[in-house]
Amino acid sequence: MAPAAPPASAVPPAPAAGAARAALLVLADGRFPAGGHAHSGGAEAAVRAGRITDAETLLGYCRGRLHTTGLTSAALAAAAAAGIDPLALDEAADARTPSPALRVTARRLGRQLLRAARAAWPDPELDALAAARPRGAHQPVVLGLTCRVAGLAPLDAAYAAAHETVGGPAGATVRLLSLDPFDATAVLARLAPELDTVARSAAGAARRAVHEGPGTLPAASGPLPDIAAERHAVRSVRLFAS
Repeated sequence: MAPAAPPASAVPPAPAAGAARAALLVLADGRFPAGGHAHSGGAEAAVRAGRITDAETLLGYCRGRLHTTGLTSAALAAAAAAGIDPLALDEAADARTPSPALRVTARRLGRQLLRAARAAWPDPELDALAAARPRGAHQPVVLGLTCRVAGLAPLDAAYAAAHETVGGPAGATVRLLSLDPFDATAVLARLAPELDTVARSAAGAARRAVHEGPGTLPAASGPLPDIAAERHAVRSVRLFAS
C-alpha cells in the first residue's frame, strides 16, 4: 500500500518560478555556455607586455580591472536587472567602451550569453532583446536582463558581473603562464572584500539610475587595456579572442 500523502499544511509551498538564488550559481558557473572561455579579459595582452608575470602581478591587474571595467559592467548589469530599458543600457555601454575591439567582443559575448539564457530561462524580454540586437547586445546588459528573468536581484547581477571581470583573467592566466591554479584561486579570494564593495556600489548606482537615467551610471575605464585590446585584435597569432 502506498504511503498516505502528507496533509496540505505540511507541504511547503513551491518557490516562485525562477526565483531560486541557485540561478546565480548557474550563471557564475564556468560550465555555463556563455563563451567566456575563449576570452582572457585582456590578460593575454598583459602577459605578452610583461605586466602579468606571477600571482602578485595578476592580483594587481585584476584589482585594477575590478575597480574600473568591473564597476562599470556591474552597474550596467544591476541596472538591467532593476528593469531599466536594455536598449538604452546597450547605448550607455557603447558610450562607456571607447575601444572598437572591446565593443565587438562585448557584443559577441552578449550574443552567446543570450543564446544560453533563452534556452535556460525562456522569456519574452530575452526574445525582444535578441530581435532588437541581432548582432548581440553588450554582455553586462544581457547578464543583467538574464538575472532579472531568472528572478534575481540587481545586487546579484552586480556580483555576477564583477566576478566575471576578474575570474576570466585569473582562469586565462593559468593557461598563459602555467600559473598554479591554487595561486590563481587565492588571488580571487584576496579580492573578495573588494568585490563586495564594487557590487554594492554598482547596485546603488543602478537604484539611482532607475530615477535619474542611465547617464548617471559609472563610466570608469582603463586606457592602457583599451590600447592593448586594439593591438591584440590584429595579432595573427593569439590564444584568446580578446
